[in-house]
Amino acid sequence: MSKDRIIQIVALAFAVTAVFGAGRILPTIVEKAGQEHLILTTVDPVTGEPNDESEVIDVFTSMVRSIETTMTFSGDDPVEFIFDAGTRDWSGNVGDVVEIAYRDGAVTQELTARIDGIDGFALRYTDASIEGAPPIVALGTAIGALRGLIVDYLWIKVNMMKEDGQFYEVMSDADLITKLQPRFSQVWGFHGHNMAYNISVLTNTPEERWDWVKAGINLVRNEGLRYNPNDVVLHKELAFWFAHKMDGVSDDAHLHYKREHAKEWHYLLGKPPFNAEERVLWMETIANAAESIEEADARTPGTAQLVEDLRDALAQTSAGFDMDLDREFLINIGKWNAVKQSPYARILGLDATFAKNDPVYATFDQVLADPARVDQVREFVNFLRKQTLREDYNMEPEVMYEYTRDIGPIDWRHPQAHALYWGKLGSERGSKRYEDAENAYNVLNNDRIWLQAMQALAKSGLLNVDPFSNDNPGRLNDSRWIRSIDRYFRELYGKHFNSRGGGGDTFANFHENFMKYAIRDLWRAGEYEDAQEIYSYLNELYGEGGVIPNASYTVPIDVFVKDQTTGEYEMQPEVARSDVYAALRRGFREGLLLNKPEILEDAVKFAGELTLYFQGLEGSDYTSKFGESRIKDLIGDLETSVRDIFQEILLNDSLPLIDRLQIYAKAGDDQKRMAFDEVRPLLEMEFARSPLATALSFDQAFKEPPGMEAYRTFRAAAATREAQRREDVIGAEAEQK
Repeated sequence: MSKDRIIQIVALAFAVTAVFGAGRILPTIVEKAGQEHLILTTVDPVTGEPNDESEVIDVFTSMVRSIETTMTFSGDDPVEFIFDAGTRDWSGNVGDVVEIAYRDGAVTQELTARIDGIDGFALRYTDASIEGAPPIVALGTAIGALRGLIVDYLWIKVNMMKEDGQFYEVMSDADLITKLQPRFSQVWGFHGHNMAYNISVLTNTPEERWDWVKAGINLVRNEGLRYNPNDVVLHKELAFWFAHKMDGVSDDAHLHYKREHAKEWHYLLGKPPFNAEERVLWMETIANAAESIEEADARTPGTAQLVEDLRDALAQTSAGFDMDLDREFLINIGKWNAVKQSPYARILGLDATFAKNDPVYATFDQVLADPARVDQVREFVNFLRKQTLREDYNMEPEVMYEYTRDIGPIDWRHPQAHALYWGKLGSERGSKRYEDAENAYNVLNNDRIWLQAMQALAKSGLLNVDPFSNDNPGRLNDSRWIRSIDRYFRELYGKHFNSRGGGGDTFANFHENFMKYAIRDLWRAGEYEDAQEIYSYLNELYGEGGVIPNASYTVPIDVFVKDQTTGEYEMQPEVARSDVYAALRRGFREGLLLNKPEILEDAVKFAGELTLYFQGLEGSDYTSKFGESRIKDLIGDLETSVRDIFQEILLNDSLPLIDRLQIYAKAGDDQKRMAFDEVRPLLEMEFARSPLATALSFDQAFKEPPGMEAYRTFRAAAATREAQRREDVIGAEAEQK
């Protein structure tokens, strides 16, 4: 046993003996009592007076969605607070009657109530442990104030060990601190960062790295934030890991992280609808899902029987599968469902293979694929999704729905979607706690994180994910985020206008730079009117109408776009990818739809030249020890870009369906083969709802191109070769070591 461990045991034993021997007379401080909250009494909306059904409730101010005074009370006991991530405020008096909407778990409550007071953040002393806390936490509470001495010693020790590079050795002591002092938020961040950053890079395979990155994220998300729900800094740390470690390019294994994250969330929630309104409805359905099987059965009769039949069928399989309604079970259903939709799975014949060799998969086919039980299966799966999000990811489906509805078309398979979620949630929950001048920068930094996540989603938020391929997720720019970013910039600029250090100006700089990107992206895509509108808007804000008038936005817009791209490809790989995609998007839409093939030819030529130029830049050809190009693979080859853009256009319902079918009909057979398997199921469903279905069959409108079987075989072989190449590179690296 090490000397340090002996010291820890002796110190802990001494503390326990001393406190219990003294009769446990010292109270302990349990941080802050909780978040600021309103004390309300429900009243009659007409009279404003309590009635027999009135009740007193507490509502956290961070959960308030809207509040409007309906009856005022002239008194001298004022109440004021901020809400909605600090962007809105309310003031009044005790006794005022208000109409208030607030989030309560999975639902938004609306009621009329009287303001009885506001409370929160008082110090609370206790010598009783939290109900249901682990034994070590209960012990930490019981030993009282001496707990602080032990934690101080361990904290100093782990920081010294970190400086010495003893990352593995730090683990046990950091874990002990989190158990003795679970509301010591810094150690959760330290512990999670150590696993996600320090230990992960010491491993030898991308799979091992991913395990450590996930472990660090899970620790903070699933444990640390449950103990510290209103800690802005901890939310910011978690959001940063998603944005930097997972979605950034600094780690050799970042492409593996992107693939695994996309695959996991594809299994959990399925493929999201492309249409923004349908995506909102999709998340709302999960947010409003049943809380139990009993409730699910009451909503959709037959759901409980479905679950029972599935349980019985699985128990009778040779695998003896024990059906637990947990994350692992949902992942299995997600994989089964993904096989049915995946072009690669069809190419590789995985459906027949799994049905033959996997008794669980065959049972899902038997029970879940019953056409008469579609509604019951949907009810059951959404119940599992809601439960899993809460229990295994500490994520609230209602919040996910609200963010998708209010902010933008979030795809949860993208790491930046989670950076946005945790960053914004931290601002909502913790802004009040950090509102003093000394700590306001914590909220400022957190707000920057989630606004930058929105920018990243604008540049790469349209995903094309097939969990059974070895391809990196296709990542297309999504111009639907532009207006949303402009709206939230205005809110955050006002929120931080008076922050120390020119906080508002930093948001203005971000806004101007992003809008420059938006102009270039829209112009390259041929959306000239939108580009010109934003260009004129920037001239009003930062050019001739700026604080210091200037002529930055007076040159012709085509000249501006050309000047903006000069030199940027080397510094910002995302710009090169964005320009490739924008040019191809315009080529397909205008070149094919308007019978101008030269536009498509020019777009493909431009995209090809830019792809070759970018991939030939110094440093772009760097290949990691895992066999992947850390930068070059962000863009991929020209064929991949053409495939992804062509698929996106065919599924983009902002274009009339008949226009998209014409684009497909006029495309070359090579392009048709790239898109046919991927887009056919979704287009067929859309076609069935269209008046076109009364005039012709879908097979007539969307003909299979010649050579599809050969193309499928080719793609399957290419996927196998790529997987083998990566394994060979990793094996060679291991042999060298």
